[in-house]
Amino acid sequence: MSSAPVEGLLREAAPRALAALIRRHGRFDACEDAVQEALLAANLQWPERGIPDDPAGWLITVASRRLTDQLRSNESRRRREDAFAFSVPRGDVEVADEDDTLTLLLMCCHPELTPASQTALTLRAVGGLTTAEIARAFLVPEPTMAQRISRAKQRVQRAGARFEPPPPSDAQARLAVVLHVLYLVFNEGYAATSGTEVTRVELTAEAIRLTRLVHDLRPDDGEVAGLLALMLLNDSRRRARTGPDGTLVPLAKQDRSRWDLGLIEEGIELVTVALKGSPLGPYQLQAAIAAVHAEAPEAMDTDWAQITALYEVLERLSPSPVVRLNRAVAVAMVDGPEAGLDLLATLDKDERLAAHYRVTAVRAHLFDLAGEHDAARSSFLDAARSSTSLPERRYLEAQAERLNSPGFSPSRCRSDRNPLDALPE
Repeated sequence: MSSAPVEGLLREAAPRALAALIRRHGRFDACEDAVQEALLAANLQWPERGIPDDPAGWLITVASRRLTDQLRSNESRRRREDAFAFSVPRGDVEVADEDDTLTLLLMCCHPELTPASQTALTLRAVGGLTTAEIARAFLVPEPTMAQRISRAKQRVQRAGARFEPPPPSDAQARLAVVLHVLYLVFNEGYAATSGTEVTRVELTAEAIRLTRLVHDLRPDDGEVAGLLALMLLNDSRRRARTGPDGTLVPLAKQDRSRWDLGLIEEGIELVTVALKGSPLGPYQLQAAIAAVHAEAPEAMDTDWAQITALYEVLERLSPSPVVRLNRAVAVAMVDGPEAGLDLLATLDKDERLAAHYRVTAVRAHLFDLAGEHDAARSSFLDAARSSTSLPERRYLEAQAERLNSPGFSPSRCRSDRNPLDALPE
């Protein structure tokens, strides 16, 4: 039997098993260890003996037994184990009628945790990634990630988190944290902030899978649908974002025949329904902007006026320096690069983003469009020096080199070149 079906079933069943054990025993650390042992047993047994009729039930039963064995095996903890054994109902753990995964997600995104810990714990407990996989994804040593996950579980435990849905008054705020964590996971996969790759498919795929799961559980929530649509629309461009040698291909240069039409269709349908039937939210607006890009047959057909209007609404609804940065690009496409530079200047005193290389890269691009090529070249080099992503650094250096090449002709360049050529996504 191929291992792929087994791995897929385990990835789906693992969070249900962990949720069932935590609901019954309330010990995140011990339950998570027991589920990991059950997963190992399943990996060994299922390919040989066949997949059980109820994979989640099988995992819960095995994990529950491993948990009991684990507690009883430590003589020094006998007294506490006995107390624990008497404190829980007897009998096998049953599979809950409802899918507890959303409750598990909410627990992993507990407000007592930092965003980095929320992300790591979510990928481990709900995503089913191993500590080594998460460490590789975030380019940290495995022991560092193991400590981060361990501290996160202990902090959740100390915070007295109960395995139950939050009260209705807190539910939307807690769900917003979950969506933000999934958004961060996707973004790190879509535009890796460090390393040698433009994208990290394992992270984008996992973020989409988990967001689909949340959407299945909350189908009427417009922001959940908006986030899923945003991920699908952006991911539809993945194959076109890199050349054969792994170099970054900017939006205007991408071969749009390589975009995934199925993902585009699904994303547009999701955001269209969400915009009609739900209160407007930031994810829906970002998905709407991504849909405008997706609907343009060629880069020059992009409806930048509509994108500018959407960014204006987004900035009123959810102001942030990143939104302002993106709006500056859209404004430049509609009103000219000088207008974009003026808007960009309003970020100079914002400590959250002023020194970020993306601001410098956008400023370089707008200088280039404005014909200020010395300033553009200097800014491209500054941005390249600050970037921790090797593909982006090479791309920015190439832009600086283009402006410095002997054959470079400013007037010819401005008339022949698509204005988006110099702007990475």
